[in-house]
Amino acid sequence: MSGDSSILDRLQHIESEVRRIGALQLQASRTLRPEQVRVKNGAGEDHSLVTDVDLQSEQLFRGFLRREFPGHSFLGEETGNELRDPEHYWIVDPIDGTRNFVRRIPIWAVLIALEERGEVTAGVVLSPVTGDLHTARKGVGAFANGQRIRVSEVSELEQALLVHASLNLIRQEGYWEGFVRLVDATAAQRGFGDYLDYVWLAEGKAEIAMEANLKPWDLGPMKILIEEAGGRFTDFEGKSTIYSGTALATNGHLHREALALLSGR
Repeated sequence: MSGDSSILDRLQHIESEVRRIGALQLQASRTLRPEQVRVKNGAGEDHSLVTDVDLQSEQLFRGFLRREFPGHSFLGEETGNELRDPEHYWIVDPIDGTRNFVRRIPIWAVLIALEERGEVTAGVVLSPVTGDLHTARKGVGAFANGQRIRVSEVSELEQALLVHASLNLIRQEGYWEGFVRLVDATAAQRGFGDYLDYVWLAEGKAEIAMEANLKPWDLGPMKILIEEAGGRFTDFEGKSTIYSGTALATNGHLHREALALLSGR
């Protein structure tokens, strides 16, 4: 198994903390008030929202990491970067799908990833509403509620399900024509967005997922989840990264064709 085994062997402890945070979010979602929601400073055209619950959740996990791994670095969506040990980096999105959370749409998740020496080696994705917990460890596999998961074996684009996020962001980022080519080539499309696209792909329920206008905390656990489930994860240029702002995930069989359609090559 790749990665620092002393850290990854404690993944179950981390999962317990994530579940505790998820329970707090679920309770808070029932009583969320308008004054607890605001538009982020510098959010740009996507008008990203942040709530008191986002901040509280991230601070709780940050405190947990300081106790458990005091020398490690941290990157959180809401509280920023704390650079200590550059070889061990925790990447956190306390609520992936804040807009859903605010509107009481039951699709949001807590995202945690561990990056070691520039490579993501562990990921945790918790859906507080359903209680579903997806985990992945480098060289060990991808799991949903403790059961091994695998991507689908679909090898023809005309049989594939394409899942995607907000259409306006795909258009604004300049990928509309490539997206339309993918739409025309695939059997069906669904616009769930956020974490759900990737966990469904890892479970074999979809074949292609794509998003634009992203940050590393949106993608940290998704990359390893897809890869350990047997799929492939790159940006729109085909680079294996969570830092370029775009993401294309597939079951592996369709990745080359999907990249070609996106780029027009």
